[in-house]
Amino acid sequence: SPIPDIPGELVHPNSDQGLWLKAQVARLCHLDNDRFPGSQPISFGERNLADLENDDFWVCEKSDGIRVLLLILTNPETQEQITCLIDRHNTYRKVEGFYFPHFEKLAIPIRSTLLDGELVLDVDPVTKTETLRYLAFDCMVVDDQYIMNKPLDKRYGRLSDWFYKPYATMLSDHPDQANLQPFHIQVKKMHAAYQVSQVFDEDIPKLQHGNDGLIYTKVEAPYTPNTDRNILKWKPPSENSIDFKLVVRFPPSPSNPGLPDFFAKPVFALHAWYGDERGMSKYELYDQLYVTDEEWESLKESGVQVDDRIVEVHWDSELQKWRMMRFRDDKPNGNHISVVENIIRSIADGVEKDALLSRTQRIRHTWKERQARPKPPVARPAAP
Repeated sequence: SPIPDIPGELVHPNSDQGLWLKAQVARLCHLDNDRFPGSQPISFGERNLADLENDDFWVCEKSDGIRVLLLILTNPETQEQITCLIDRHNTYRKVEGFYFPHFEKLAIPIRSTLLDGELVLDVDPVTKTETLRYLAFDCMVVDDQYIMNKPLDKRYGRLSDWFYKPYATMLSDHPDQANLQPFHIQVKKMHAAYQVSQVFDEDIPKLQHGNDGLIYTKVEAPYTPNTDRNILKWKPPSENSIDFKLVVRFPPSPSNPGLPDFFAKPVFALHAWYGDERGMSKYELYDQLYVTDEEWESLKESGVQVDDRIVEVHWDSELQKWRMMRFRDDKPNGNHISVVENIIRSIADGVEKDALLSRTQRIRHTWKERQARPKPPVARPAAP
């Protein structure tokens, strides 16, 4: 499915406004840095089946789109709202045409809010009409209230009740308002982990955009920036993919070994990211990408840049080689080496769909068992 472009006016990261916006997000999220505050899942492996039995997890389909945070900043004096999209590069884009009302009174704006979600491009199967849509799945700050420390069910409740319902009511009352907006907004549907068959049988077939597996999120866990071991990304092992930097190297010229032979087929090296060193991204050779002669000819004819780009690859178990899926210009770096090693383990230790479904009854049983346990009494302060 097509990956959408992010709409909006680019805010230069080092401009006064860019620095101010990042400082506002750090303040809202109670962070001591201005890096991208979004969480990142880990890959699902055999060992994680026990996690689904031992703790409550929610599951939803993982859309094939672009991960972006939706920031709403409201000036308390003028009531003016600024709306921005923040991508994984920590790049901010201002989007116009939105008004987000307050849940207590639609005539006043909701205060500063930060949502997590994905931007997808829905394509109607009949008319082929394209609709840009933001699917919100989590909430970090709402109405100036920091809620990253709350469990997922509470955050999702605030997302639905405090943010989305008043917004949907406003659009219902003023349908012309939707025409001013650069994209539609919805809240992503969540299920208890034991209801995963509904995601496969009902949610995914109805999608008008691509699907990229499932996301399991631990209900009791807070929202955690960077890698979060309580968020599990499931894919069939054969579809697990890794992002590397592609480095193209031509063999030496037969007539002049000191020069590359640009007429020959090059080596397609896959480099893994080892983080930043002195402000520069550090990469090291990990493996090679297998490209057929026909594919190389096609790449040459297309004229696109191949070298020094982030590429998404998957492991072909029959060929026992890495195969290219697509370029990922929306990602600032390839996967960190620690993530690469986790995904390699997931490919080797992966869980097929049937194995996942076969554990459903056990997951449901342990969930219901936990629900049936008496809740510990809430400690109340002693009377003076």
